[in-house]
Amino acid sequence: MTTTAYDALDAWIESHFDDEVAFLQQLVRLPTDTPPGNNAPHAERTAELLAGFGYEAERHPVPAERVHAYGLQSLTNLIVRRRFAAGGPTIALNAHGDVVPPGEGWTQEPYGGAVVAGKLYGRASAVSKSDFATYTFALRALEALGLPLAGAVELHFTYDEEFGGELGPGWLLENGLTKPDLLIAAGFSHQIVTAHNGCLQFEVMLHGLASHAAYPQTGVDALQAATKLLAALYAHNDVLRTRHSQVAGITHPYLNVGRIEGGSNTNVVPGKVLLKLDRRMIPEEDAAAVEAELRTLIEQAVAASPGVRLEMRRILLAQALKPQAGNGALVAALQQHAQTVFGHPVEVSGTPLYTDVRLYGAHGVPAVIYGAGPRTVLESNAKRADEHLELTDLRGATRVVARTLFDLLSAAVHRADA
Repeated sequence: MTTTAYDALDAWIESHFDDEVAFLQQLVRLPTDTPPGNNAPHAERTAELLAGFGYEAERHPVPAERVHAYGLQSLTNLIVRRRFAAGGPTIALNAHGDVVPPGEGWTQEPYGGAVVAGKLYGRASAVSKSDFATYTFALRALEALGLPLAGAVELHFTYDEEFGGELGPGWLLENGLTKPDLLIAAGFSHQIVTAHNGCLQFEVMLHGLASHAAYPQTGVDALQAATKLLAALYAHNDVLRTRHSQVAGITHPYLNVGRIEGGSNTNVVPGKVLLKLDRRMIPEEDAAAVEAELRTLIEQAVAASPGVRLEMRRILLAQALKPQAGNGALVAALQQHAQTVFGHPVEVSGTPLYTDVRLYGAHGVPAVIYGAGPRTVLESNAKRADEHLELTDLRGATRVVARTLFDLLSAAVHRADA
């Protein structure tokens, strides 16, 4: 019966694959650049498309004042709930619709959704509007099977992963709108990811005193102070490289200075310089200790520049997702079916990225990251020009997720009958 069920799921997905591709194209064609983050219209369009499949999407708008304080314009999260017989687990499937702006260098329209040589092009085609399609059509295939199942499936489509997820999954969980037993979250490679790095981001402002470049002795050069600080920060990476993670796929912590602003003109001694820092934390690190170490490093480096005043502000703290107990059956099912469908061994590992899956983990939800994606993140050009998704990867991931849902929800029926 199980093999026949897998074959039936695969056949349904194959016969409806053109519809799945068309669904993804419509999602890609409506921009969700974040910033600026005006994403409520995309949620509304997604809800309309889901209604065409017979799914009523609950709309959960975040209050405007919270959204604006967060730095976005509008945000509505969606939940679709499909309940089967009592006694099984509730499995949530989460993907995010917000994206980084497309940038330059595209040979295809960033929001065209064109299919060329078996690849669907567009921003978020790979990460992670693709998994709106993966998860929706896996659920549709499961329901079409018509076999006894116990438990529930929830689709969580959220819109602020690029800003940390606090008003997406964070909002749904904190307000008691969902409490799943297990989670599969949007993927970005063939790997099954069970842990990820954390991230601490800081804004550092150095205040000197602007003066005419002809009289530099009358000013305090904030840029010179910034160069000393930069040297100290980059030297710290040598220390961080000695701290090794025991999680496969994750190496060591590292620090990046991603943005620098300062000065007013070429003939003016810079009176103010702004730096924005990104410190990646391995799962073994304590976030409070990392922040204390970073603050001390910055304070000591700036103290070497007399007359410079320092301001520091934390702008993001994303905890790491640590390896969890309780996701073993989910991991095993995904790995078994991924290897069968794709025909090669599929790793279980961590990733140096950080995601909003950590928010589910913080609420005690055993989680796995898996969905449509290439063998490696870089192959899809995610967050770069010409982002694309191989349609074979979309088809394969949909089959894997559908089979996995069937295993977990039919197992509960068999236990009840035993």
